[in-house]
Amino acid sequence: MSNAPRMQVSRVPGKRVRRERDGNLTIDLWLCRDGAFAADLPLRLTPAEAEVLHAQLCYALDDDTVSATTPASALPDCRKPAVGGGRGHRP
Repeated sequence: MSNAPRMQVSRVPGKRVRRERDGNLTIDLWLCRDGAFAADLPLRLTPAEAEVLHAQLCYALDDDTVSATTPASALPDCRKPAVGGGRGHRP
């Protein structure tokens, strides 16, 4: 059995992704170790890195059904079916 601590990273609830003055984007994260809060961590992404992450998330979510209570107007374009097809856009 390993004595290594169990680490978990999650988004800080209620904090939005924000654009910094230098143009980079910041996502506030919490680091927990063995179930206890350990630290706040800012994940900083360049716009290009954020675009890649966005495309990868859209691709990963492609097969998930959107809730029937979510109006189509509330969906980002990448989660709407492509014209002429029944599936979302592929990066």
